[in-house]
Amino acid sequence: MKISISQSLAKLILLFGFLFQFLSIPVFSQDRELLGAGATFPYVLYSKMFDAYYKQTNVKVNYQSIGSGGGIRQLKEKTVDFGASDAFLSDEQLREFDSPVLHIPTCLGAVVITYNLPGNPQLKLTPDVIADIFLGKIKKWNDPRITNLNPGINLPNLNITVVHRSDGSGTTFVFTDYLSKVSNEWAQKVGRGTSVAWPVGLGGKGNEGVTGLVKQIPGAVGYVELIYAKQNKLPQALVKNKSGKFINPELSSISAAGKTKIPDDTRISITDTDAEDGYPISSFTWILVYKEQNYKGRSLERAKQLVKLLWWIVHEGQAYTEPLDYAKLPGEVVKKAEKIIKSITYNGKPVYQEVGIK
Repeated sequence: MKISISQSLAKLILLFGFLFQFLSIPVFSQDRELLGAGATFPYVLYSKMFDAYYKQTNVKVNYQSIGSGGGIRQLKEKTVDFGASDAFLSDEQLREFDSPVLHIPTCLGAVVITYNLPGNPQLKLTPDVIADIFLGKIKKWNDPRITNLNPGINLPNLNITVVHRSDGSGTTFVFTDYLSKVSNEWAQKVGRGTSVAWPVGLGGKGNEGVTGLVKQIPGAVGYVELIYAKQNKLPQALVKNKSGKFINPELSSISAAGKTKIPDDTRISITDTDAEDGYPISSFTWILVYKEQNYKGRSLERAKQLVKLLWWIVHEGQAYTEPLDYAKLPGEVVKKAEKIIKSITYNGKPVYQEVGIK
């Protein structure tokens, strides 16, 4: 049977139409799915935020909780749209990137001292005692330095097993930053960082891994983000702050720690806070992005979706913080975050103007 030229042409048009549609799908879907990786510290919050954002906008955010070090590395390799870190990048680290990187604060959280003891009483701990536990100098739970702080609590003659992070971690940075401020010995022997040479203890991957080991090992002590201890029904120690008060890690004390002068780039440590009622192991956590978004073949549409997401996080997204035991960004910090987001460019032009942000 002969096929007319017009029939052949029609089939070709249909075929090309199908191929064009097929080839267009990945481009469209890529711009409706953003990739992020990094900190486990805010993972519980980000999971809730990104689920809510998808339901509102149909834009999916695929976030991998691999630790702050991993998030920074993947951003440097340009395999994600954003990294996430509880440790702000130092000037030296920023110079390692081939293009300027911005820090957008998303909330405040607390690193808590959690442990596995009979009855799991709420202990009071001082900075020097915490440092010496993690230095391996205090080895038993019934050490007089701990029992004297906790009269009325029958602490057992049980070995202390320190549990720390095995991966590069912003949670570790926050905790070791605090220890470096309150203990000269810690500062000299160990120091601060996302990874350090721990004097003693076992390593667990992520906040999840540390929490799991503490739950499994009688006498274990570790440091994790507040929500992980709460979700696993583990106790959180009261920690003595600079003002001499034993502070419970809760929303009001975490928020209080953040009420201080914040630089325009928001890179600040608030551990060992001067705030009278502030919890002393509190921190901001940040999303990290490149200021110039036209790199590695990224589309303007993708940059616009990223800016929309960031704006939503520091505004509507803040409603999800407190139900999950994270503290909202103070108003002053939201204003600084807005300026940072508005500085994001594509081909040198502000992206926020493209998406109608005022």
